[in-house]
Amino acid sequence: MTRHQKETQQMGKLFGTDGIRGEANKYPMDAITAFRLGQAVTHVVSRDKPAGHRVRIVIGKDTRISGDMLEGALEAGVTSMGGNVEMVGVLPTPGIAYMTESMRADAGFVVSASHNPYEDNGIKVFAGTGFKLSDEDEREIEELILGDGLDALVAAPHDLGSGHRLDDAVGRYTVFLKNTFPRDLSMEGFKVVLDTGNGATYQVGPAIFRELGADVTVIHDEPNGYNINDNCGSQHTQDLRAEVLRTGANVGLAFDGDGDRLIAVDELGNEITGDQILIVCANQLHAEGRLKNDLLVSTVMSNLGMVLACEKYGYKHHAAKVGDRYVLEDMRRLGANLGGEDSGHVIFLDHHTTGDGELTALQLVATMLRTGKPLSELAAAMDVFPQVLLNIDVTSKPEIDTIPQLVTAIATAESELGGRGRVLVRYSGTQNLCRVMVEGPTVDVTNRYAESIAAVVRATIG
Repeated sequence: MTRHQKETQQMGKLFGTDGIRGEANKYPMDAITAFRLGQAVTHVVSRDKPAGHRVRIVIGKDTRISGDMLEGALEAGVTSMGGNVEMVGVLPTPGIAYMTESMRADAGFVVSASHNPYEDNGIKVFAGTGFKLSDEDEREIEELILGDGLDALVAAPHDLGSGHRLDDAVGRYTVFLKNTFPRDLSMEGFKVVLDTGNGATYQVGPAIFRELGADVTVIHDEPNGYNINDNCGSQHTQDLRAEVLRTGANVGLAFDGDGDRLIAVDELGNEITGDQILIVCANQLHAEGRLKNDLLVSTVMSNLGMVLACEKYGYKHHAAKVGDRYVLEDMRRLGANLGGEDSGHVIFLDHHTTGDGELTALQLVATMLRTGKPLSELAAAMDVFPQVLLNIDVTSKPEIDTIPQLVTAIATAESELGGRGRVLVRYSGTQNLCRVMVEGPTVDVTNRYAESIAAVVRATIG
């Protein structure tokens, strides 16, 4: 067993809630692990194929400097197992899901750490259907990477695979997205500001809206490998808000680094959350009789105002576990066609297999045009309860209910809030963080309870 294999066994679990993620060029985001991931996925997806079938896998990335290294390592891993690789270059995560399914490939890799800073990177894996891998497949792949059996499975020299670069992936994905926008609507005269976060949407986003006739202003669309998500994009909307007001735009649209999230800004310069976007779109689908099973799926992190809005407008709400993969699982199980997270992941299952920031932007604009109402008025359909979300660095992640001081702090806050708020404490699935979320009747009350619980987290596991 090699030193690297011993190290990976000691480190344990690789997959989080959204693939594998970590600091670039360090385990598990090093070239060796990416190489073995390429090998393991190729082996797993090849098992049930007919004799003579050669596995094909799509690889795409965002704009991080470390993307080239990990892309190359994945390609080497796939081809060493006899698989062929289709490299699409920089493309949003949902674009790679689309390319994987439309090309009838066996799997797809996305090299991206989404909204994280450039120092981090990650790898997400899609099945050939365009959906993310199942937990069972991830566990099998993980066991192969952490074990010592891959070396015996590599291809003979005459069976090695090859790599190819596709030059038209941006164009293909742009056409797909434009076709989700209603043909009876026009964006002519409609002013849009896009913040592409110096990430994977910097080409596709502007092309879509310009080709649909919008008056487009773009900011943060000059990626250099280091500036992805740097005070821009869906988590930092200050520049977008200012540009919307300066240009008198109808709407501002901010994407994260890999393009699977959308946060909007209304014509008054107010940030519109993912929960509000979900309610705006759900109301329109419901009014048109197209909200399947009269159901909207979100997560336990969604604002209380969402639950009340669903009741007010006459459709049901279901709260899934945190993570867009769990939202999607519950959507498919319950027969819903709309779901998402407050962070801006929104899934339109009638159109796509995964959350897609640009697709969501198109559906949001379509609702504005269809109703003739400004976004500020549409978003007012949901009353947003004061909410505080604190992210605390932690050194370990023991079960919350095994930390007596934390259990007591949470119970105290819940008791005193009563029916006027709620508390949710959970760990990040991709980072060493504990997330403390509190909703309450006022900003002061909400802040007070959030800070009291956060102080206990810092004292016990920080």
